[in-house]
Amino acid sequence: MSKPIVAILYDFDSTLAKSDMQNFGFVPALGMTPDEFWKRTGEFSAKTGCDRILSYLYVMKKAAEEKGIKMTKEWLNEMGKGIKFFPGVDTWFERINTFGKEHGLQVEHYLISSGNKEIVDGCSIAKEFTKAYACEYLFDENGEIYWPKLTINFTQKTQYFFRIAKGVTDVSDDQGLNEKTPNKRIPYSNIIYIGDGMTDVPAMILAKNNGGKSIAVYKTGMKEKVEPLYKEGRVNYMAFADYREGRGLERLMKLILQGIEIAEELGKHENKEKPQD
Repeated sequence: MSKPIVAILYDFDSTLAKSDMQNFGFVPALGMTPDEFWKRTGEFSAKTGCDRILSYLYVMKKAAEEKGIKMTKEWLNEMGKGIKFFPGVDTWFERINTFGKEHGLQVEHYLISSGNKEIVDGCSIAKEFTKAYACEYLFDENGEIYWPKLTINFTQKTQYFFRIAKGVTDVSDDQGLNEKTPNKRIPYSNIIYIGDGMTDVPAMILAKNNGGKSIAVYKTGMKEKVEPLYKEGRVNYMAFADYREGRGLERLMKLILQGIEIAEELGKHENKEKPQD
């Protein structure tokens, strides 16, 4: 008999990585500071009325061209190698997978990020995700960017909750996404979303309101950023972004997984015929 599947959905920037992924390799390669790069992105968005995600994708391409950098997929992959993660992230996935197996669960990890997938694909934890969704470029026969392939802003993150639940992982499959699916691959109650702030709110609320769990993580000095989300009932839990063994976030995740194990066991008995008095 197959094990129940649990899906843990993650934001990336300031959730797993200590900052925006572009800040570690890409922005320094342009000879800019993060403040300069993101200020330019904001100014472009304000001037043109362009979505902020499309704006940063444009500014990435434009600033690289101005610097004489050929922004190929391979070059962007290299920019992911220097990403620094919160403590314990490098061993988190294996530990949680092992704990899940010990409790009769199959744990899968999914990334849903508004960052750049080509950069993510070059980072040290890329292999840990069953599927990674993030903004992508299309590249021509010369390996040069000519159009955005996929963009994900904060409200668009919600569709991936449904894709993952249904097992419709191909982003071009709109029909499968919108079809009624009574027997989902992963029940909503078995989905956990981990994010760090306002850009994750729609997805965190969606998980919480559909019987899953949502966790808002915060780094040093940023607790006040996520505390209102917890107090307003938008998330189930909040935790310090420390993924090391035995720390609060791991203990919380283990309790959630144990809760899912118990719910799955109870569910096996719900439809059995009750004994006669």
